[in-house]
Amino acid sequence: MPYLALVLFLPWFLLIGALFRLFPRQPRDAARKRFDLAALAIAFVLSFGGMQWGYALGLADVGTGAIWKQVLATLVAYGAFLAVMFIAVVLRTWWLQRRET
Repeated sequence: MPYLALVLFLPWFLLIGALFRLFPRQPRDAARKRFDLAALAIAFVLSFGGMQWGYALGLADVGTGAIWKQVLATLVAYGAFLAVMFIAVVLRTWWLQRRET
């Protein structure tokens, strides 16, 4: 049942992804759209993989209860998603500033 983390965070991932796509508003050309979609796809895939890894790792299953496997899987998934989004925002900002000059 490692997918509980994905189900719980999917609305939050959608909200963060929508804000990432909407801001900044300009420029919004084909290259920017491809970059944004690629970044979101990478974030989702790494988040899904991190969730699987965090659940299978079993570090949280040391007699403390079954819920902690879900908590660890959720934290790893969320961390992976945010890490990719942070890197994408930095790269996109650098790329857009470089294009303007």
